[in-house]
Amino acid sequence: MAETLTQDLQSMDNLQPFSFEVDSEDTDDWTDLYDNYTTYPDERETVCQGSPDLQNFYKVFQPVFYSLIFVLGVVGNGLMITVLLTRRRQLRIAELYLLHLALADLLLLLALPFDVMGGATSWLFGEFLCKMVGLLKNLNIICGSFLIACIGFDRYLAIVHAVPSMQSRRPRVVHLTCFVLWLICLGLSVPNAIFLSLRDDANSSTTDCSYYSHGLHAHNWVLTKRVLHHVCFFLPLAVMSYCYTALAITLCNSQKSQTKKGAVRVVLLVTLVFCFCWLPYNVALLVKTLVDLDVVAYKSCGSLLLLQPVLDVTESLGISHCCLNPFLYAFVGMRFRNELIQLLYELGCIRICPPLVRGQGHSRASTTDGATPVSTVVS
Repeated sequence: MAETLTQDLQSMDNLQPFSFEVDSEDTDDWTDLYDNYTTYPDERETVCQGSPDLQNFYKVFQPVFYSLIFVLGVVGNGLMITVLLTRRRQLRIAELYLLHLALADLLLLLALPFDVMGGATSWLFGEFLCKMVGLLKNLNIICGSFLIACIGFDRYLAIVHAVPSMQSRRPRVVHLTCFVLWLICLGLSVPNAIFLSLRDDANSSTTDCSYYSHGLHAHNWVLTKRVLHHVCFFLPLAVMSYCYTALAITLCNSQKSQTKKGAVRVVLLVTLVFCFCWLPYNVALLVKTLVDLDVVAYKSCGSLLLLQPVLDVTESLGISHCCLNPFLYAFVGMRFRNELIQLLYELGCIRICPPLVRGQGHSRASTTDGATPVSTVVS
């Protein structure tokens, strides 16, 4: 027994140490797989591969649609800002909110060309612009929604609680409110600049600007950002619905029969347009969030892979709202239209403007806040 054990020990001493070599390319592959897993820790990404063919949307329809939104939005919001600044010392309360809303819409519109070119081909503008465009886009979507809610709340105070709200509806209060609102929205948008980065796709030889930095933290911020978008839609929608409903009831109980129908129609139009533009995107975003959190189970890969294209299409519809705001809130007012015509006349619009400028003398001057649709029908 002892001799057998001694022989076994001697044979173990003669064993050569086992070694193996690791190819550096293999380790790079393992590292990439680990990074992808930590960035997107969802096994669905490995099970469901591919996507619906939407090249025509990204390369044809979206550039044309965004170009139209860009032109209409820049012209409309630019004219509104110019008209308001010509009498900046005499702006009414609602017009101050409109000025900030137009600025938010303009900043959002300036980000559209980068999104169009990045989606159609590849991101060609470097990492700094990748971060800045993401920050500005998120900032102005959030801030614009809350400014729309502030306009509705101001109309509610001005008509439903006209006398008690006289002390609170002052320019200094509005400026302070907008300043605090911009700061809060900026703080909520800064993480976009932190987590956005560039990554090269070896398969398609393109560069993508997305949330790649800091692994799991970027994934958590994507989910948090979706919650913020829901809050920034449903909270302003709730404020608008309550304020405009109370406003419509107040107008219906008033004695001005001719202004009732017009005011209710305009109030309903503002709310419906806001819902039509942003509700589909928020519904699709909510479904995407519930799927990622395993609250809702997907039945097939086709339905899961269809979510991202639906998000892109509905987001385009929501962004179109920024070019509609001047027409909904400013251009319907008689006073604003007259000032716009006068401005175009002064800028050299000779053939078109003189008949309109002469015609405005025959129309009754509005004695109310012509900057918002509700105030134009309430004397």
